[in-house]
Amino acid sequence: MKEYCRPAAAHEIELEIKRSRFLGLAMPVENTEDAQQQLAVIRAAHPHANHHCWARISGRPDEVRLWDSSDDGEPRGTAGRPMLQILQHSGLGQIQVVVVRYFGGVKLGTGGLVRAYGQSVNEVLATLSTEVVEARVSAMLSVPHHMTGELEGMIRQLQLPVVERYWQDNFRVEFSLKGEELAQLQQALGRFAGQYQLQLDDD
Repeated sequence: MKEYCRPAAAHEIELEIKRSRFLGLAMPVENTEDAQQQLAVIRAAHPHANHHCWARISGRPDEVRLWDSSDDGEPRGTAGRPMLQILQHSGLGQIQVVVVRYFGGVKLGTGGLVRAYGQSVNEVLATLSTEVVEARVSAMLSVPHHMTGELEGMIRQLQLPVVERYWQDNFRVEFSLKGEELAQLQQALGRFAGQYQLQLDDD
């Protein structure tokens, strides 16, 4: 449960390197699907560009399975991977950076491409406004039905944010909690004398 930062809003910079035009666009993303949709919008807005290279971390910075990138036709390893490496070291999460390239007629070579795409990412991040994403934990609390009233009273007393309630084999309540709210809940559960189940999962 660690806080991290993400882009507060979409941001764009433009560079010209040996007559090629590079547009660096950084944006907040909610998840991988959202990132793909935003990438499609950028492709549609720049249909005549030669390349739409991208890198993304579409969740928390430490969620390695949500790291991804693409060279989009540039020589392998010259665009997406160096872009992603910069994002990995930025500490940012829920971010996608797309670098749109309009070829200017002068080849940059593999080293030049790595530098150009890396510079595009560094420059857009240097002027990017960010916001803090407060860490939360998903909690599912289950109690016997006869304890429903007592649990509801505790929820009101602690003012805990409820996501959903379920009436199944037991009465279940789903929460999305900050660290201090989780601590309050765990302390208050002592009154239930072990007649509960609490499952936790990082959001």
